[in-house]
Amino acid sequence: MKRTLNTSFLVLLVVGLLSMAPTKNSNEFAYAAIAFESEIIDYGTVFQNENGEKIFKFKNTGDAPLIISKVKTSCGCTVPKYSKEAIAPGESGELTIQYDTKKLGNFTKTITVMSNAKNGNKILKIKGNVVARK
Repeated sequence: MKRTLNTSFLVLLVVGLLSMAPTKNSNEFAYAAIAFESEIIDYGTVFQNENGEKIFKFKNTGDAPLIISKVKTSCGCTVPKYSKEAIAPGESGELTIQYDTKKLGNFTKTITVMSNAKNGNKILKIKGNVVARK
């Protein structure tokens, strides 16, 4: 009887300890990942003061919500617009870039996208040539 009682106590103790052990959370290994359709946009030749708006399209290829925290550009002539809302896994989003086409000549600018993506910050580029209208 005493042996059965001890065995029962030991089994209950082990079961109790196992139930308190941390279990794998379904989000424990979940992460966001950002994949752009293209990381370079070539404006080609554009006329001075023409609309300089272009769109970078991307998808959250991870399995956790993607949050873009900040977008930095290499100069004030490039203005980004993006959603501050989380992008669900498998969903797509857009980053709109407005380049000021007042200045003539070739340009190459960088845009750094900072997010919670596992693959880190992404550096995008825009390039082109602004010419005067004849």
